Amino acid sequence: MKKLLILLIAGFMTLAASAQFSKASLQATGLTCAMCSNAINKALQEVPFVASVKSDIKNSVFNIVFKENESVDIDAIRQAVEDAGFSVGGLKLTGQFEQVAIANDKHIEVGGTTFHFLDVKQASLSGEQTLTVVDKNFVPARQFKKFSNATKMACIQTGKAATCCVKDGVKQNARVYHVTI
Repeated sequence: MKKLLILLIAGFMTLAASAQFSKASLQATGLTCAMCSNAINKALQEVPFVASVKSDIKNSVFNIVFKENESVDIDAIRQAVEDAGFSVGGLKLTGQFEQVAIANDKHIEVGGTTFHFLDVKQASLSGEQTLTVVDKNFVPARQFKKFSNATKMACIQTGKAATCCVKDGVKQNARVYHVTI
């Protein structure tokens, strides 16, 4: 029994360290001119773990490159956009994965951040993969409603781990990001 527990803990620790996000694509809403785009661009460049930002004004998209070997705080990205006076309409995170097993309604720790996978089939992520954040304030309300109906777990409404998440080893009230592929 002890050996099994040790193997499970070692496997979980390996899983937590088996991915690193390198870039993101953020779509902002509420932009009306180049000055709006510039405000978001400047706000994102001031986020400590952001290495660079390139904006696509025509599509209101910001391509963000993260600093190597630094933790990515997803809420800090959203907060920077909101502090500039705008909203996030979409956020896609891209990183390198090494055999990370995912399944629908499963919680996975990636780089110290807990992700709850929604509307996915059981798979193993390897190589470069992109996750789409589908939490409130990261997608339009209509899209959030679609994804929130895909699970019966309470954490989707709050973004905080509830009793439903504890079974996957997530601490009560820890931040949980809901994602799909």
